[in-house]
Amino acid sequence: MEREGTATPDEPRVRLRRQGLRCTPGRLRVLTLLLVSGRHLSITETWEELTRSGEAIHPATVYRTLETLTAVGVTHAVHGPGPTRYGVTGDPHHHTVCQRCGAVAALSGEHLVEAAARIEELTGLRPDSSGSFLVSGRCARCSS
Repeated sequence: MEREGTATPDEPRVRLRRQGLRCTPGRLRVLTLLLVSGRHLSITETWEELTRSGEAIHPATVYRTLETLTAVGVTHAVHGPGPTRYGVTGDPHHHTVCQRCGAVAALSGEHLVEAAARIEELTGLRPDSSGSFLVSGRCARCSS
């Protein structure tokens, strides 16, 4: 599963350079936030957290940065109800999405090995390493 809340100081730079991207201040701030938070954040949540931390950048820069990082595979987008949320691409994992509040959580691929095998058996679809299950329902907070 993805590491939550950890990042070495050079990790954002390494990830950007590995994809041939320049290490601009905006890219470094956005990627560092996602790495340190360990969460999937919307564009607005990313902008708000950066603003609260005193590292404000223009919302359009946050949008362009997340789109660029997703296009090259540094981050991934999770579409569900509400705004798209972005997470750092790492170990293969799947996602749960709350249909009410839109909260996204990562779910380790190891927990769904049997389900993936059964889906392949039933449909012939063979999920690859870049594939992702998206499980929708209601989170604990919205269920109560």
